[in-house]
Amino acid sequence: MHHIDLSSVLRQTVACDLYSNLVTRPTGAAVRDQIERLLDEAHDRTLTVIDFSQVSMIDFSCADEVIAKLLLRYEAANPPREAYFLFRGVTDEHWEAIEAVLERRGLALVLEQADGIHVVGTLTAEERRVWEAVQQLGAAAPAELAKQLGLDPRAIEAALDTLLRRRLVMHVGDDYVVVGAHRGG
Repeated sequence: MHHIDLSSVLRQTVACDLYSNLVTRPTGAAVRDQIERLLDEAHDRTLTVIDFSQVSMIDFSCADEVIAKLLLRYEAANPPREAYFLFRGVTDEHWEAIEAVLERRGLALVLEQADGIHVVGTLTAEERRVWEAVQQLGAAAPAELAKQLGLDPRAIEAALDTLLRRRLVMHVGDDYVVVGAHRGG
């Protein structure tokens, strides 16, 4: 598991020790480029914690650059790259910009909060239901999910494929786990 402190990346990128605001599109692009360089050095499968704890604020353009473009890059990676993200330290000051970007781009992410791991953003009702069932079970095979949810196994597999492509669940052996629940890399 990798941990990326966004405030540290920001300070390295803009060369200012006192700066803790993620604002402007060029700043966001520079921060995302640095994150991508760090991920390029990683193993084939990575779980990366993107930590907002020391970031005071993020604006819409920076959220689009850092979050949306990062998620979109790995969702569309060809060949597929097993890069998964868990977002931590997101506060109310960050949420408005992040939520707007997720909605506008049709994206979702896994968010770690004090009360646990949550999926936020744009999902179909069926995808959200499957994600929540995987989270509740800890690890689950498609047949087990189909039985628990009373859904057609093909519908479960389609939802899991989408959740996997969107980096919201990981495939571990024959099972699926929610991103963040499995701390192996």
